[in-house]
Amino acid sequence: MTSRHRALAGSPIRARAEGGARLLRLLALLPALAFLLTVLSPPLNHDAAAVLNFSQRWLGGERLYAELIDVNPPLIFLLNLLPAAIGAWTPLDAVRGLQASLLLLCALSAWLALRLAPDPGLRPVEAACLAIALPLTTLAAGYDFAQREHVMTVAALPYLMLAARRIEDGPAPLLPSLSIALLAATGFALKPHFLAIPTLVEGLVLLRRGPGPALRDPVPWAMAAAWAAYLASIPLVFPDYAGHVLPLVWKHYLDLGDFAWWQVILTERLGTALMVLLPLAVLALRGGFGALPQVLVLAAFGAAAAAVVQHKGWSYHALPVRLLTGLLAVAMAARWLDRALAPGAARRAAPGAAAVAAFALAVFGFTGAEAPWRQITWTWSEEGQVSAALRREAYGERLLVLSPDIFPVYPALNYARARSTLRTMNLWLLQGVYATCPEGGARYRETWEMSRTEFFLYRTVAEDFAHAPPAAILVALDPRIPECGGQRFDVIAYFSRHPLFSETMERYRPVAEFAGHRLYRREE
Repeated sequence: MTSRHRALAGSPIRARAEGGARLLRLLALLPALAFLLTVLSPPLNHDAAAVLNFSQRWLGGERLYAELIDVNPPLIFLLNLLPAAIGAWTPLDAVRGLQASLLLLCALSAWLALRLAPDPGLRPVEAACLAIALPLTTLAAGYDFAQREHVMTVAALPYLMLAARRIEDGPAPLLPSLSIALLAATGFALKPHFLAIPTLVEGLVLLRRGPGPALRDPVPWAMAAAWAAYLASIPLVFPDYAGHVLPLVWKHYLDLGDFAWWQVILTERLGTALMVLLPLAVLALRGGFGALPQVLVLAAFGAAAAAVVQHKGWSYHALPVRLLTGLLAVAMAARWLDRALAPGAARRAAPGAAAVAAFALAVFGFTGAEAPWRQITWTWSEEGQVSAALRREAYGERLLVLSPDIFPVYPALNYARARSTLRTMNLWLLQGVYATCPEGGARYRETWEMSRTEFFLYRTVAEDFAHAPPAAILVALDPRIPECGGQRFDVIAYFSRHPLFSETMERYRPVAEFAGHRLYRREE
């Protein structure tokens, strides 16, 4: 058979192979589409919604940490000013503005990270798998999309890829390196606990490259300079945060978490992630898989440490560990296939391996998670009833929200385009001061018995309520405050002892009760 005949005979085979590869590439995109539909469907994550609502109020003229009191440092509120402005100045509402802003961040992060991925000609399976896994990792937060842990992980991905490149190939070009470093520094600065991640990663860079090259590298110095500038700016720009909010956090908020360190490790989300992470870490740190898996291992350990020291045991604290562990598993499996297969076979296997990696990450991300089930059941769930009731009864109104819960008050307020008038996101301060019963068996303390914190809350709620009465009041029937002497805590009765609150409350009548909440409306 001549070479021409062989070429003609091979053409259908090549065409079928190329068609199969294209089909596999399209198949690999389906999990990303599923995650994208999930994050765009209601409900928005409750903490992200509460932070966004505070940023909207800040943009509307209320003073952060004076009239808006929260435990979070200012950076997350600064970042949320962008979607708040989109909601105020464009046809899009703030929720869609937040989703659009974060999807742009996800796209930027994936693009920067993929620029640092290996050459497909050298490691075709790894390149194909990372081309799917990196964008998928930015979307795979599910219900925790837009949480601070999610934002940090997305911002950190290009930095982790850069750290592996710095270990294996030395310094990268200066301008891209500094851009990636500043993006990562912003993400890590969202919570002080997150600094465990770059500390461990830079320790690995120092160990692998040696003190001289590592200390001459501009990346850690750029991040440190950004953190120092941010830290120095807080008492200058937000003096109330250090002078007023931090003492409240130290005294009343930190004790609301009642998990020991080992109990946090044994929670469902973090414990499951660590069960996958630990054996992979042993293999990666023994060597043979290159720098990227080692970087991902240490980043995941840093994220686990951040989850433990917060001692809350909340599911989203484990999110970075789960995301990084999934990416680690894909990277290690892909590198093993690149080594095990001949170059031609590796190129042919790459599209199928990428599809398998995508579905494996989807199963890992959805298993035991709230999404997509919370999105699917939202319209008929009890929590969804709160959102529907507020849209029906208080759309676009100002509300006094007297609830210990963030969820489902947020995102119900966001979807109703309503604005809370309470200076805190919920009643965490009241929970803190009534964590134990008053002395003498009384249900409520008299004003002369109150601490400065309790009297501040008691006075400001009553005065703000009387000064600018909101259109409605949303009250949680269970304030999540322990009973004392067989008496339950009644939030309305507690604040009605103040003459201003009691007098103003006479103008309100209950109009609805739903999902553990009672709604009052002001009579005109």
